[in-house]
Amino acid sequence: MRPSYLKNAALLTVSDVLLRLAGMGLRIYLANALGGKGMGLYQLVLAVYGLFVTLATAGVSVAATRLLAEELERGPAYARGMLGRLAGLAAGLGLIASAAQLGLAGLAAQYWLGDLRAAPALRAAALGMPFMAVSAVLRGFFVARRRVQPNVASQMIEQLVRISTMVLALERTAGLDVGARCAVVMGATAASEAVSALVMGIFYRREAARCFGGLPPARPQAPARRIWEILWPVGGGRCLASALHTAENMLVPACLAVFLWDAGGRSAAVTQYGNLKGMALPLMNFPFGLLGSLGVLLMPEITQTHIRGDKRRMEQLLGRMLQITMYFSLWIGAIFLVWGQPLTQALYGSSEAGFYLEVLAPAMPLLYLESMVDGAMKGIGEQKATFRYSVWDSILRIAGVALLIPRFGMKGLLFVILMSSLYTCVANTRRLLAVTRLRTHPTRWLGRPLLAAGASALAGLGLRRGLGGLLAGSRGLQLLVLAAGAGGMSVVCLAVAWPLGLGRELRDLRPRERKFHPPAEKSGQPAQNRV
Repeated sequence: MRPSYLKNAALLTVSDVLLRLAGMGLRIYLANALGGKGMGLYQLVLAVYGLFVTLATAGVSVAATRLLAEELERGPAYARGMLGRLAGLAAGLGLIASAAQLGLAGLAAQYWLGDLRAAPALRAAALGMPFMAVSAVLRGFFVARRRVQPNVASQMIEQLVRISTMVLALERTAGLDVGARCAVVMGATAASEAVSALVMGIFYRREAARCFGGLPPARPQAPARRIWEILWPVGGGRCLASALHTAENMLVPACLAVFLWDAGGRSAAVTQYGNLKGMALPLMNFPFGLLGSLGVLLMPEITQTHIRGDKRRMEQLLGRMLQITMYFSLWIGAIFLVWGQPLTQALYGSSEAGFYLEVLAPAMPLLYLESMVDGAMKGIGEQKATFRYSVWDSILRIAGVALLIPRFGMKGLLFVILMSSLYTCVANTRRLLAVTRLRTHPTRWLGRPLLAAGASALAGLGLRRGLGGLLAGSRGLQLLVLAAGAGGMSVVCLAVAWPLGLGRELRDLRPRERKFHPPAEKSGQPAQNRV
């Protein structure tokens, strides 16, 4: 009934990697099917859609996990009563968010996004929100029951339905304008959410028989007050952060259009925005799925160690997290720095996206470290600090976008991203070090990873010089060359890093206890997704 920690951690890690692979494959397909302009419009739709999704689901899964875990300790009947109230609340929030997006779709497309072609896509996307909200509660129920298999299975089926429906719909709508094609893409997303909710319902019926039996629901203690105490700070904070993020995403194309007014205007701005947000940044975020397993293994131990007040163990855990994160992020950054343009050319047929990837590659250690430190901060109860830094970062980003992009274009946006990554990484890391009183080890945390990444980059430059002629061949040959280049760089990086301490840290990477502490949310998007 209670699977081992390692079994659940392995299942979550493997499923996260598979989902990211499928998502990346879908991104590549969409980029080729929609083109730069279509991806730009798609990203604009996602910016508004994300805000309403936050209204529908923010805090619901957290409340379900925490409150159902508490009620299961009191008795199954109380848990059943709480589950019914949470499901009703989630359905209501989902319907409200869906109705709001349906009603505001035209106004949002015209005045927020500046493109009426986005309205059908916003209306299609709104239909899946009630299903998404109810699924969030059911996922919280299974997490409280320490069962991750239903959540993994539903997400796998959801992704399969999304991909197959999108591909079929896009093949049948070839030749239509990008607005209509974006609408069918978002319609496929809504359909996949409905299927996921149905799958979760089937799993719930089987689990309810084991958990509740024939017990009728009983009224839990002060349900409204307890739900509100969780929903308000979590949901309110995320809604504010999402609103700021949406405002930034709407402002970027408008400011780019000012810079490009004599070189294509709005159309060129949306294309550049799509190349960055829809092509380059997903590639940067993709490898984090591999590093995410480190968080699955370490974050629960960090929480337990903090509660016990074991300073020596805390130093070991945080030092290991920081060192492995720097090795991994610098290694991936070196690969993107050397092979960025050939990679995006092979996947998307876009050298412009490769330029963005190469410029942002040095920021990958900041992005990945920020995500890991963010998780550690929450593990030791510093959520308010991370939220405060996030809000200030969003405000500063909006100011930077408004001031720099109209004058410098994409160069200004890239500068804003780099400075934002530096600010949030430094702020969160300084807070973590101050709260835990962790001693710093610059050589171990930064010097050795830089040495390994530098050796890897030099090897990559040699490989690119030797294999560069083959990059003019077919797409299959290009991908083989890229795989060989990345593989060669990886071997060199590992050969240098292993004796410098990476080998010892990986050997010691195992939990001290086998109790499973699953995450409270549906698979975590890394903090760097906000860029």
